[in-house]
Amino acid sequence: MMNSADIRQTFLDFFRSKGHTILPSAPIVVKDDPTLMFTNAGMNQFKDYFLGNKKPPSARVADTQKCLRVSGKHNDLEEVGVDTYHHTMFEMMGNWSFGDYFKKEAIAWSWELLTEVYGLDKDMLYVSIFEGNIQEGLPKDEEAYTEWKKVIAEDRIILGNKKDNFWEMGDTGPCGPCTEIHADCRSNAERKAVDGKTLVNNDHPQVIEIWNNVFIQFNRLKDGSLEPLPSKHVDTGMGLERLVRVLQRKTSNYDTDIFSGTIAKTEKIVGKKYIADAATSPSTGGSRREAVAFRVIADHIRAISFTIADGQLPSNTGAGYVIRRILRRAVRYYYSYLDYKKPLLHQLLPGLAKQFENVFPELQKQVDFVSRVVKEEEESFLKTLEKGIVKFNERAQLHKDQLLPEEEARKSIDGITAFILYDTFGFPVDLTQLLAKEIGWEVDMNGFNNVMQQQKDRSRAATAIDTEDWIILHDNSINEFVGYDNLETITRINQYRKVKIKGKEAYQLVLQKTPFYAESGGQVGDIGELILPSPSGEGVRLSVFDTKKENDLIVHFTETIPAVLSGEVIAKVDALKRRNTELHHSATHLLHAALRNVLGNHVAQKGSLVNNEHLRFDFSHFAKMADEEMAKVEALVNKKIRENIP
Repeated sequence: MMNSADIRQTFLDFFRSKGHTILPSAPIVVKDDPTLMFTNAGMNQFKDYFLGNKKPPSARVADTQKCLRVSGKHNDLEEVGVDTYHHTMFEMMGNWSFGDYFKKEAIAWSWELLTEVYGLDKDMLYVSIFEGNIQEGLPKDEEAYTEWKKVIAEDRIILGNKKDNFWEMGDTGPCGPCTEIHADCRSNAERKAVDGKTLVNNDHPQVIEIWNNVFIQFNRLKDGSLEPLPSKHVDTGMGLERLVRVLQRKTSNYDTDIFSGTIAKTEKIVGKKYIADAATSPSTGGSRREAVAFRVIADHIRAISFTIADGQLPSNTGAGYVIRRILRRAVRYYYSYLDYKKPLLHQLLPGLAKQFENVFPELQKQVDFVSRVVKEEEESFLKTLEKGIVKFNERAQLHKDQLLPEEEARKSIDGITAFILYDTFGFPVDLTQLLAKEIGWEVDMNGFNNVMQQQKDRSRAATAIDTEDWIILHDNSINEFVGYDNLETITRINQYRKVKIKGKEAYQLVLQKTPFYAESGGQVGDIGELILPSPSGEGVRLSVFDTKKENDLIVHFTETIPAVLSGEVIAKVDALKRRNTELHHSATHLLHAALRNVLGNHVAQKGSLVNNEHLRFDFSHFAKMADEEMAKVEALVNKKIRENIP
């Protein structure tokens, strides 16, 4: 029986023999595509090639790609660990043709690899092709049908609809029909009793899709119509976890050698035995929950580890929050169902890194760092987890005691409780949903979302400025900043308006040109004064207490204005405060560099405040800094200041 490493290598070697260039996996963290947080499909790194934005390194390539999916079709987080084949992180092996070969070769090679190289029984395989779509004028994929008839019986070729057998990148862009290969992993007796053809694409846990060949031959236009592409492409994806399961004759992905090492290590740490059959048993007893917990841990540690190794630290927003959710879900499973009350996940890192060092070496290279990040996250959540569970149980019991008999079927945790668990105890709301589901309850998500929105509205109101209409005095198209070279200039007032800030009246003025630096990049706006002409000749002095940007306008804040605002104005920045602020701004860059030098290149700026008195620098790190680390950073910053580099 082939192990998973051999199965992966056999795939790559096969396509190398067919003239393909083997490329490494792209990072699982996506930094340059605003439409994605994570790589969620093998084609992501080749998107620009399909769109024609870049030229591919070769017309034929193959790879195995780390992917992460936590939402969408068949990838809901709540299913991971509960069934036999859903995962957060998975490997997608693929072969690609950019305007080179097409359906004939792709179909022939996929059949050759599966049946002749891997030796899969042809009687357990089915294929599906696109049946066509009358509404869109799309015909049946006769070419794919013809090629499949050369190698497989016609009664094993299934016609699939647009949902299952037509792939699109988005609302517009490259698209085309696809052909899927499905494996029937049931016993011979089960296959004789029920025709596997009827179970394809019907969510049967033992009749699963293992390979999808997409034939990109159309371009979807803005009006919804399709036009043929001048060059046709092949984009295939085969999930390694599912293929290994089929080749190793297992009924669950978790029983393959991809996960068995991690599960065995977990067994040793917690002193409990993983009983595979219990995970899919209809029983809701402790043995089933224990088995699911082993699976959740084995799955989640991969997603957490490789994502951190690729540069995404856990946090409270965006991609970082997704990783924190996954990590906390794993912690909750081992805490509640394996009765393990100490950090567990970080202990699994060395074995996992060793397992993948030849295909994804980035984890092995950073194993100590990733382990420390994970341990710090575990320790942090464990401190609040017990309190959160107690709080949940108290509220659930309170609700239960107050329910009327006719309300018994509508058991629900209210939105305020869900929000308190999220806001005070760090419970992602899907974790609260999981706790509720286990006692047969639901969470009032509308109520949760309403409370969340109210908090956002309060935060917004606290910083809101009530403004009147602008009064235009001069041409307002000129709004020039001259403050890099001059701290004083003669200018005019283009426009002004009255505002209310936290109930107090003030004024905003826009100048034709200004030396005042508007708040940006963490640096506070300049203060100073505007000197306006007056009948006495001495001039009227207006104190500028802040400078901000509104779109492209530089806006100066004053507490009062004189009756007459025409004529030339002297705009004068407080030079001492500007100078001191500049020094602190330079120091933030020195500090950032020193932190990366002492703590590691993972340190990233997350915010800052720079004024004339001090600086504050917010950054991402997995632990509280030690005194000696702070001393090293301080010494390094001071050393660079004394060097007085231009």
